[in-house]
This record gives sequence, structure tokens and C-alpha cells, in this order.
Amino acid sequence: MNSEYILEMNHITKTFSGVTVLHDVTFQVRRGIVMGLMGENGAGKSTLMKILQGVYTPTEGNIMFDGQQLEVSNINQALLKGISMIHQEMSPIPDMTVAENIYIGREPKTKLGFVDEKKLKEMTSELLEDLELNFSADTKMRDLTIANMQMVEIAKAISFNSKLIIMDEPTSAITEREVANLFRIIRRLKENGTTIIYISHKMDEILEITDEITVLRDGYKTGHDLSKNLTQDELIQMMVGRSLDSMFPKTFAPIGEVILKVENLTFKKYFHNISFEVHRGEIVGFAGLVGAGRSEVLETLYGLRHAESGRVYIKGTEVYIKNPQDAINHGIGLLTEDRKASGCFLPLGVKENIIMPTVKQFKKTIFVDDKRIEEEAEKQKKNLGIKATSLEQHIVYLSGGNQQKALVARWLVNNPDVLIVDEPTRGIDVNAKAEIHKKLCELANQGKAIIMVSSEMPEVIGMSDRIYIMHEGEMTGELTRNEFSQELIVKMASLSKAQLNEGR
Repeated sequence: MNSEYILEMNHITKTFSGVTVLHDVTFQVRRGIVMGLMGENGAGKSTLMKILQGVYTPTEGNIMFDGQQLEVSNINQALLKGISMIHQEMSPIPDMTVAENIYIGREPKTKLGFVDEKKLKEMTSELLEDLELNFSADTKMRDLTIANMQMVEIAKAISFNSKLIIMDEPTSAITEREVANLFRIIRRLKENGTTIIYISHKMDEILEITDEITVLRDGYKTGHDLSKNLTQDELIQMMVGRSLDSMFPKTFAPIGEVILKVENLTFKKYFHNISFEVHRGEIVGFAGLVGAGRSEVLETLYGLRHAESGRVYIKGTEVYIKNPQDAINHGIGLLTEDRKASGCFLPLGVKENIIMPTVKQFKKTIFVDDKRIEEEAEKQKKNLGIKATSLEQHIVYLSGGNQQKALVARWLVNNPDVLIVDEPTRGIDVNAKAEIHKKLCELANQGKAIIMVSSEMPEVIGMSDRIYIMHEGEMTGELTRNEFSQELIVKMASLSKAQLNEGR
């Protein structure tokens, strides 16, 4: 054992039912560094990390951790050895507090064996304060935003005082300020000797925070180098085996009539006096910090909540949307930001997930036409390049990118006039991102109106024809493409309209 390395995964091969998903991978991590682990969804990153955590046993190979042969058969055993993980897919217990979620199963006890509530709250409050989080230990998880739920997951992993922390897409649902805070925490952990494996699809982040990067593709290790020696183009080449001409294959469709117009939409808890319009052929971006109210505005348009005032017009006619079915009937579709919680029907197959909202279209007398459903689902599977063993494969077993493609396919079947896409490429690989961007441009060229919420600045700038910017529930500005500027968007997203007017 070379003491330079805290982790050596040597010649790891993993086979499932005769299919090899990892091919002789050697993954070595030096002590006290941040190691980036990159690759498309399905490249083998998750399988490799599950082997490290004891979820899977390698078919071939061995693991050395902190100078000892590592033999663990479950996550708890890995935790006891000093290995913890922040998962991209969160699993909070909604009716329990932040403190209970962080320390579940290891709560401090009184002499009588009961949970020491005072001590539990003190420990959690100290941890939250150290991480500069502005919610309390006794807040119920259901009352937190997705971003703050993610920060609780990060706090939980740190609370184990592990020697090695695996961070799987830790910034997929947090704000730029929280990303900066997380990077501060990572640097401090590194100074204290903790080793980090950092998994992300965000090129700029991974080049900024990591010391070294290892890349997997189709179960093979395709590259490793010091981060300072690598560029985004080189990483993409290693990840997909070819150069992508552009992450954002933007095409410019003919701009047609106003198809959706919103006037003074208000729901005081989330947003007020929101007015905007979208034309046929446009991709209109909504920018702003997480919590600005963008998703809430668009979920209201889709009937998931009811506005207190304001008007909505479709093709010049005022409409009243009380529920999602009303929205669908008026030609509005919504691709939600959380595909696991509110997008995919996880227990069902790919076919059912594609067809579910439009099953009425396939009725033949009182029964559905199974043949037509099969043909349409297969058509969309091919159209979007959804990688699944069959249409019957449960969607839960697909990669994040393929789950997202299935949700896009759902709305292609429905054929809405207005498609709202909320964080359409969150947590998916660069190739899947480019494919979804291309599909959105194709829809715009077909005369659809696309509204896109994105917290990734390059995405909203690269894909939009116009951008509306929100700050704390108000619309602070609108930019046309020739006005796009990352600095200006950040400024408009960070200040109120009054503050912006004062600065002029």
C-alpha cells in the first residue's frame, strides 16, 4: 500500500446478468485532495461508488482504504470505516425535523435511554451555524425548499466526520451563494485532511474545486489528469468520445404571434404583478436565484396553485386554469424541475410514463388501443434516443438523462402549444443536455412557445431568445438576445426593481 493514497480501487470489473458495466477500472485517490469523477449518465460512476460503499460486490478487483483491505457489504459498514456520501437523489423524511433527519439512528441519549432533545438541537444548530445555513434545527423538512433540503444532505454527510466524503451532484439544486459556501466548506474539509470525491456534470465547477479529475465512459476509465492541465473541451472529448460542436445548439425559429400573455399575476406568498408574453417560435428564459418565484409562477400557469389575481390569455382569449387538466386542455405542458418527485411515475414502465397524460387519445370505444400506444411510445423512444432495454423497463432504472427524455417524449405526444420546462437538464450529462437542447429548438421551429427556467447561466443565455429576470417574487427586467450579459443578469437577479432604479 502506497500511503500517498487513501483509496485504491484496483482493476475493478462489475458484471450484471452477463453484462459488464465496469471494465478493469483502477481508481486511485490521494489523501486530502478533491478528486473529480466525471462521465455521462450510465458511464459507471454510480456503480463504482456503490461498490466502494458496499452496495455491490465487484466481480473482479480489490479495494484498499486507509491502508487496509476494504471489505464492506452495506452503507452502514462503509460509514463505520469513514466513508460517507451525499446523494443527488434526496430522500428526506418530510414530517421529521432537520435535526432528526441529520442524526437519525444516532441521536444523543439521556441516562435513561431517551433521545436528548436539547443536545440534539444544540448539535444541529452548531452544525447549521458552521455551514452558514439560515434555517433552524427544529424546522420540518417539508417546509424547506429543494435547495435547503440539499444543504441538509450536505450537513448530514459532514456530521459523520468521515475520512472520505463522496459528493454526487451536490450543487444540482442550490443557489450560487450556497455553491460558494459549499466550496468554502470543501476547502476547509480538505485543509483538515478530509478527502472528497466530487461527482458533477458542471464543467466550470469541477475545474474550479477539484485537484484531479478521473473520467469514465461506457464502463472504461478514459482519462485522468491534474485539473489545472485540463480544459472543458478536453473533458467533453474524454466523456463522449467526440467533440460536441456546441453545448447549446441554438437555432433561430421564425417568431410568430403572441400565444401566451400574462398580466399582473399575483400570489402574494410567492410572487406579485408578474406580466410577460411568449410568441410562437420563441424560447423565453426565466432567470433568477433559487427562491425567486420562477417555478411558482409557471406552476400557477399549469394549475398547480391558484393565483389571487391577474389574467392569462391564450391566443388572445382569456382563460381560467384551475388545475393541470385545464392547462393541458388549453395547450400548456409542464416538465417539472424534480423528475423523481413530481415527474416520473417511478413504479411504471417507460411506455406508461410517456403515454399516461394522453391515454384518452388512444381510446377505441371504451377500451384503449394498445397497438397504437405501443407504436407511439416506440416512435418517441427512437425520436429522443431513450436508452432502455424495452418499453416495459421500469423508468426508475433508467439514467437521469433518459428519464428526462421520457418526460420530454410525454409532451411530444401531447403536442402542447406552450411547453414550460423547469430546469430541463438538471443532473444529466453533457450529451443528454445537448440532445434536449436540440429538441427544444426543433419544437420552437415547429411553432411551439417554450418557457425555460434554468439556474445555469450558460444554458439560459445559450438557449433563449429573450430572458425575463425575477428577484424575490417580482419581475426585475427583460432582456433581448443582443442585451444578454451574465453580469447584468446576475445584477438584476440579485437586486429589487427599486434598487435597480436607484442605481441608474
